[in-house]
Amino acid sequence: MDFAKPFRGSAAVSAGETTWRRLGGPGFDHLGYDTYVAAGTVLDLSGRAVAAALAVPGGVIGGYGAAELLEAPCAPRNARVEVVVGRRRVRPHDGLLIRQDVLADDEVVDVHGTLVTSPLRTAFDLARRRDHVEAVVAVDALAHRHELDVAALASYPALRDNPRGARRLPRVIADADARAESPPETRLRLVLHAAGLAPEPQLQVRDDWGDDVARVDFGWRELRFALEYQGDDHRTDQEQWRRDVERIARLAAVGWLVLPVTALDLRRPDFFVRGVRVALGHRRLELMARAS
Repeated sequence: MDFAKPFRGSAAVSAGETTWRRLGGPGFDHLGYDTYVAAGTVLDLSGRAVAAALAVPGGVIGGYGAAELLEAPCAPRNARVEVVVGRRRVRPHDGLLIRQDVLADDEVVDVHGTLVTSPLRTAFDLARRRDHVEAVVAVDALAHRHELDVAALASYPALRDNPRGARRLPRVIADADARAESPPETRLRLVLHAAGLAPEPQLQVRDDWGDDVARVDFGWRELRFALEYQGDDHRTDQEQWRRDVERIARLAAVGWLVLPVTALDLRRPDFFVRGVRVALGHRRLELMARAS
């Protein structure tokens, strides 16, 4: 048994892996009802979600914890794990959001032994959150990973009960795009759209013979101008950095200009948008000069 992952104490004792005495000692952290992990283990969101499912028997992991276990990571920092418990009353648990709601059988799936809300139900729940940007980020992530029909959220059966946040759904559905491959891409798209800029997302660049060169995050085909989000891994991972350099070289060879975008740009959207507008203007003048 891997004690670095949350486990049921009773199961470990029954299997002869440990004893109740040892579980109560300094070698283990008690996480909740019959739930333990090796002392000092730092759990990420998925680990905390698994622990919550063990600590709240009969509960179903929802919200950001469900998205994480469904391999559609989209949670903001410090997101709490949400547990759906039907109509029964459950005492509060530190760090957990206990939600009373009744789920249909097809709204629950099993992920490696942990019950979580289905991809579509998870998208429905997260789409109704107050922060519009984070709601779109979540829907994009789930729709991309699980090939969801985002429009189906508009007729989701649970809307009959007029759930909290239902009025936010139409705007989220309108702004969602399953082509987004990461939360930063979604945030970048929303910043651009808010500024009235509408590049083509996930644009496939081809050379004059029609052969694929590269796919860019966002591009203006007529200007041969692209925006590419560069996460920290593009800087710290040497192999990723090498691939980036090669891609930019291939794009430059067919006349494309690539403007990298970083997390700092998304934290300063007004400054970033001004820079993009200036770059687009220069690019337009450059191409006009070449054509004259």
